[in-house]
Amino acid sequence: MLNKMCHADGFIAALDQSGGSTPGALRLYGVKDDEYEVGGESMLDQVHKMRTRIMNSPSFNGDRVIGVILFEDTMKRTTKGDLTADYLWREKGIVPFLKVDKGLEPEKDGVQLMKPIADLEEICDAAVAHNVFGTKMRSVINRANLSGIKKIVAQQFEFGKKIMAKGLIPILEPEVNINSPEKSKCEEMLLAEIIENLKTLRGDQKLMFKLTLPDVDDLYEDLVVHPNVARVVALSGGYSRAEAVFKLSLQHGIIASFSRALTEGLTKDLSQVEFDEMLDNSIGDIFDASSKKAVSYSIQSEPKEPHESSFHNKFPLLHA
Repeated sequence: MLNKMCHADGFIAALDQSGGSTPGALRLYGVKDDEYEVGGESMLDQVHKMRTRIMNSPSFNGDRVIGVILFEDTMKRTTKGDLTADYLWREKGIVPFLKVDKGLEPEKDGVQLMKPIADLEEICDAAVAHNVFGTKMRSVINRANLSGIKKIVAQQFEFGKKIMAKGLIPILEPEVNINSPEKSKCEEMLLAEIIENLKTLRGDQKLMFKLTLPDVDDLYEDLVVHPNVARVVALSGGYSRAEAVFKLSLQHGIIASFSRALTEGLTKDLSQVEFDEMLDNSIGDIFDASSKKAVSYSIQSEPKEPHESSFHNKFPLLHA
């Protein structure tokens, strides 16, 4: 699994909608609010049907989808008679991850920290028992507040070290809000803090990062080549699929970990043939952008001046 995650061409599918985001995902899929009880077992049943339809599709396989992030309920359920993580790895060749965060705290100092994860050790033990490879946890940066960004990164690394101690590979996801009026500066501050915190790791510790597609192309190249970083992946963050794959295609060494951009247009009323064809096209676009193959994108970008890879030149706002 580690070899595939570090070296294989492809991307990670995020199928880890939680209690807060599940109703919106079900609406987009065509499931009406009155068809289930929010937060109840019927909601989990509905979203599991959606996820298994995606995972069972012939186009959803390890040739292009190298990893999947699962919600805890999905991990504990079966798919075609096997526990979901076993089905994904044995039958599809896809590496399973588990979402472990409990949601976000209210905004303070321009950021939203993760809520406490009191049962993190038990969750990690369950992940190991279910043959899961790694974890994912998300927090959000809304403003270029250095104090808040320091807290975000420190919390991600604190939890990440506990997860690594269990033999799992954590994906740290300090998301920068794409609508932040200070997005570029947030990203510069975030990268500086990540680099500082990476210095606290031992040489044998490996983790991953899931980051917002940056305003500056190849901003995260120092993370891509860092010896402690197994992979850097990008979230779609609210961008349309067309915009997300275009922005991703400009980032060397970074692959996708999309949720909404992956499932865009998929509805329960599509015939199986239509569903599989639409999913195949979506996977193809995201795979091509992740592997940087030549593709035609509907969104054009202004040409940018080449930038040097030195830390100083990459951070004009911090060194102004």
